[in-house]
Amino acid sequence: MKSFLIILILLTGISYSSFAQKEIKYTEASALHITGKLKENAPGFHRLDTAAYPALPPGVKHLLTNAAGIAVTFTTSSTTIWAKWCVSKSKTNENMTAIANKGLDLYVKRDGKWQFAGVGRPSGQCSNYQITKNMEGGTKEFLLYLPLYDELNKLEIGIEEGSELHAGAEPFKKRILIYGSSIVQGASASRPGMAYPARLSRRTGLHFINFGLSGSAKMEKPVADVVAELDADAYILDCVPNSSPEEITERTAYLVRSIRARHPKAPIIIIQSIIREISFIDKQWTSRMKLQNENMRKQYELLQKQGVKDLYFIDAKGLIGDDHEGTTDGTHPNDLGFDRMLQKIEPQIKAILSKYGIV
Repeated sequence: MKSFLIILILLTGISYSSFAQKEIKYTEASALHITGKLKENAPGFHRLDTAAYPALPPGVKHLLTNAAGIAVTFTTSSTTIWAKWCVSKSKTNENMTAIANKGLDLYVKRDGKWQFAGVGRPSGQCSNYQITKNMEGGTKEFLLYLPLYDELNKLEIGIEEGSELHAGAEPFKKRILIYGSSIVQGASASRPGMAYPARLSRRTGLHFINFGLSGSAKMEKPVADVVAELDADAYILDCVPNSSPEEITERTAYLVRSIRARHPKAPIIIIQSIIREISFIDKQWTSRMKLQNENMRKQYELLQKQGVKDLYFIDAKGLIGDDHEGTTDGTHPNDLGFDRMLQKIEPQIKAILSKYGIV
């Protein structure tokens, strides 16, 4: 290869340095700006320091080590970006892409808007991948989303030697906490930045914090206490999918009242469950889905009658469309399903938040 280049140089007069790849230097992501944690003091890329909450169920503690909703912001003049990262030994979930589960998702800001730039494709427990190349010169602002469904143990960002790399600014304003199921966490979006809290953030400029707990958003008292403790300008409760009809009746009031006690004026928005596609086929799921959503509506109406203020409700109708094409596995939305969900909930959420000067 080297001899071929020398011959080409002699024939064309092009300098050899034009073909030489620049060295890549790596920086620990922890030295840059990390956004999206439930609390800033969470260790590493965990969403919460679960050691401070011994009463949390073990499954919830494990899920809070997943990096869902966390992103790294940085600026660089490099024309290429690499990443080295290590995750756990767990298998990729069968209803998710490897990129969403264990990979990275990069956005660049152009004309004031976040635009997809590339992905980090995982190749094993530890990966090294060139996310972008041949970009234009000059300083650019980036947002790198971390894996939705795995613990990230190490992350380094690579740029060309001689280029600058700096921590980025916080890209979003305010804090809207979304407590919910695997759908909130991101299953089954194609990549981390396509999870609906992340998309809401980029579309609105507001910070929608991902408190998604796959299969485990059941409104247990210790979890409700944590939700209420976390500071936010508004709270969205999308936890119907994981809670049984009985749990919804027994636990919703405690969750809502706990939030209201700590945050007297913050709006609380309850979202019914999407209508799972399996409920059109499996008759047991038909009755369960109906009861889940009916019971949540009853709890909302009861709380309103009891004087709980600043409480809002978004119903399930049309959340992922009616053509039965909006899920990956009959339960979790695909990108099409999430897009339809956003078309319905975003205008309602923005209208509610505008009443409080949050938008």
